[in-house]
Amino acid sequence: MIRALADADYVTKRPIEVAAWTNEEGCRYAPAMAGSGVFAGAYDETAVTGAADRDGLIFADELARIGYAGPEPVGGREIAAFFEAHIEQGPILEAEERTIGIVTGSQAIRWYDVTLTGKESHAGTTPMERRNDALVGTARIISAIHAVGEANRPNGRATVGELHVSPNSRNTIPGQVLFTIDIRHPDEATLTEMAKIVAASSRATAVELGLDLELEESMWFPAIAFDPACVAAVASGAESLGLRHMEIVSGAVHDACNIAKVAPAGVIFVPCADGISHAEIESATPEDCAAGCAVLLNAVVERADDG
Repeated sequence: MIRALADADYVTKRPIEVAAWTNEEGCRYAPAMAGSGVFAGAYDETAVTGAADRDGLIFADELARIGYAGPEPVGGREIAAFFEAHIEQGPILEAEERTIGIVTGSQAIRWYDVTLTGKESHAGTTPMERRNDALVGTARIISAIHAVGEANRPNGRATVGELHVSPNSRNTIPGQVLFTIDIRHPDEATLTEMAKIVAASSRATAVELGLDLELEESMWFPAIAFDPACVAAVASGAESLGLRHMEIVSGAVHDACNIAKVAPAGVIFVPCADGISHAEIESATPEDCAAGCAVLLNAVVERADDG
């Protein structure tokens, strides 16, 4: 997009900047979208840079190690409009045969880190009635979490995506399990109820099996509605190019969701094959990506030349 503007020698009324935010996914360090979150004031900078990963490595030290700890202060920059282009990460656009998703907002998300502690003992010598098996407790909690998602279809989501079993030995009853919970819903009140059910069922399972439970919320991201003018700019960009499009709510959160708290923001989706994301087979066609970039260009120029 920037090259196209430069090649055309086109100068917009407002300057255009490109941002690449640190730690968008939040896989190694929670919370997700740390860079944009600190920029927007959603997260405390010291708390984020002081976070440790599972190996005890500190966020700030790792940024410095790879040369990403810059001297500029975070935040405080005026933004007239912010746009983000992305694959949908879901199956809707492909199923509806639409090239462009006009993203109107994103659903709310709550993340939890869970530690369930029982007692390690020998798999062959410990009778079933004398066990405090942390993995059995985890399995029951996972099943309950899945049931919460099922009970809130079609918009509810409930996932356990990370599991660390200790001592992870074939003939030892697991004494401790660390795992994550990810629950989502576009309605804030419904998500809160889902969270209450997950917490209550987790505690009940821990009591029943004689386990200690630590349930810590590591991220809460409220539902976001994107700026109407930015949404309209994406729509007009798609329409001017004759591209099939539809409005869509994002099932995932993006850096634009943080920026939307301090500036007008919008997001453009293109389809991805079979709706698959976060996997090696994730893919999108060059044609769809080009279409998304063209819509991005139109939307950015419209907002950059406004006023």
